[in-house]
Amino acid sequence: MSAKITYVVGAVVLVFYFVLAGTRGVWLIQAGTPVTVVFGVAVLILPFIGAWFLWQNTRFVTRANRLAAELDAEGGLPVDELVRTAGGRIDRASADAVFERRRVETEDTPDDWRCWFRLAVAYRDARDTPRARKAMQRAIALHDGKPAADATT
Repeated sequence: MSAKITYVVGAVVLVFYFVLAGTRGVWLIQAGTPVTVVFGVAVLILPFIGAWFLWQNTRFVTRANRLAAELDAEGGLPVDELVRTAGGRIDRASADAVFERRRVETEDTPDDWRCWFRLAVAYRDARDTPRARKAMQRAIALHDGKPAADATT
């Protein structure tokens, strides 16, 4: 729950920044001199890029949470079987062993979104965030009925 609160607070702060930067950009454009107009347009571009990024990220998180809820209802969420250090960190060898099992499972049934979801969790536990995100995107695409070739877009 604290992760959701942190995400919402961060999103609200970003939206506040987007509005603040956007108003400053409009003011610069309204000043009317060539230099301020150029700066105003440049300042306006950043909030649009940030808003697009925030929208894409929020959409991804919402879809991943929807899959997690569905998998939980089916009783298919991966069980936390990882060995942890005294400080609470995941043991690398343990994460690698779980990852290997998930990889084999996914190779055996490459069109099953459930396997890709569990593989994404294994990637995250192995601290490979970019691959975890791609695996989750593939799980989302397969769940939504997109062909496997389009699953990473």
